Amino acid sequence: MAKQYWKPSNLLNPVPCVMISCRDEDGRENIMTAAWAGTICSEPVMVSVSIKKSRYSHDMILHTGEFVMNLTSRKLVKAADYVGIKSGRNIDKFDLFGDLHLTRMDSHIVRAPSIAESPLCLECKVKDVIELGSHDMFIAEVVCTSIDESIIDENGRLDLAKADLVAYSHGEYFALGEKLGKFSYSTHKSERLKTRQINNQMKKKKMPGKQEK
Repeated sequence: MAKQYWKPSNLLNPVPCVMISCRDEDGRENIMTAAWAGTICSEPVMVSVSIKKSRYSHDMILHTGEFVMNLTSRKLVKAADYVGIKSGRNIDKFDLFGDLHLTRMDSHIVRAPSIAESPLCLECKVKDVIELGSHDMFIAEVVCTSIDESIIDENGRLDLAKADLVAYSHGEYFALGEKLGKFSYSTHKSERLKTRQINNQMKKKKMPGKQEK
């Protein structure tokens, strides 16, 4: 396949769309939207988020060492876009109306507020800050996870598909779509059999035909 070679670009897509809520030492609160966020460790559970120094939330998180990573559902995507554009220096993002409204909720452990409408809220404490260039990366430990009961099934298991989460890709928001498989499905017996059959067919195609005497 033909390829073109471009200069380095931020084209790792899709990425999560999360709302970062925080509170400064004087009690002022803010919400910002971040796409450059991700899981970085499972034991202890840790995440990262990269934020420009110029963002209003940057110094709040830097000085308090706390934030909440609120996952965004389809119903919240308009609000997430809005709070990602408008600066908390000028408006109170917990005082919006209509389909932009986000409800402030006390977190379980950290002082930073959570967003009540978010299906999952990850309460985080900063462990390190890495200055990268245009952005600082905040490395944080997840100290508590709040989960909306609507996405927990009758057996007490998390059904994340019910959260109707969205992703961000190259400047656009997308709802998660068709399920293609689950972790390790390619190693199941039926899949191994399909793979073996395909490999055998390929080998037969590559074998030279018999020469007539």
